[in-house]
Amino acid sequence: MDTLSDFPITQRWPATDPTAIQLYSLPTPNGVKVSIMLEETGLAYEPHLVKFDTNDQMTPEFLSLNPNNKIPAIIDPNGPDGAPLALFESGAILIYLAEKTGQLLPQARRYQVLQWLMFQMGGVGPMFGQLGFYHSFAGKEIEDPRPKERYRAEVARLLRVLDGTLEGREWLAEDYSIADIATAPWLRTLRDFYKAGDITGWAELRNVPAYLDRFLARPAVQRGLVIPKRD
Repeated sequence: MDTLSDFPITQRWPATDPTAIQLYSLPTPNGVKVSIMLEETGLAYEPHLVKFDTNDQMTPEFLSLNPNNKIPAIIDPNGPDGAPLALFESGAILIYLAEKTGQLLPQARRYQVLQWLMFQMGGVGPMFGQLGFYHSFAGKEIEDPRPKERYRAEVARLLRVLDGTLEGREWLAEDYSIADIATAPWLRTLRDFYKAGDITGWAELRNVPAYLDRFLARPAVQRGLVIPKRD
């Protein structure tokens, strides 16, 4: 596709500024990774709210951009070689934006950053999300205690891994990076939205709570956490 208007999704969510990155998202822990990254880097972008309550993510227009019907997704009208680039999966988007701007993926620790990004994508996100289902949502009605306990124990273990890594350092790969942008929103969700800190040993952690506070104090993070704005 040669221009932004060639993408079917722009018929449902028209671009006001066709030169800016188009972000299709919702302020969930995965969604805010990209809005925070865009705020941190200063790239021009235009957010579009994808509403789950009306199943926007299942519409043909959205599926034309992400056949996996998940947020976030982007179109960069000025992608590699000047051609538009459509991209989904939050981790892939973070890497792309870091490489596009030369920010938040330091070459000296590139593989350490990617290591912790994969840790979040493969462990923290899926396990925290499953615990949230069983602790705070429909899974609460399941009488069998084993599924919830499985995820509770794994989340507690992952928290201890993070806590040990953060001993004596401010950020996961020493410098602030996309690994932190990927991980910290899930910590906030676990503590504040799922209300699962008390069952996963949050009070016993030495380093994670202060780490989350440092992250949430960043101005770009504060802005990105509420983008796109909900109705």
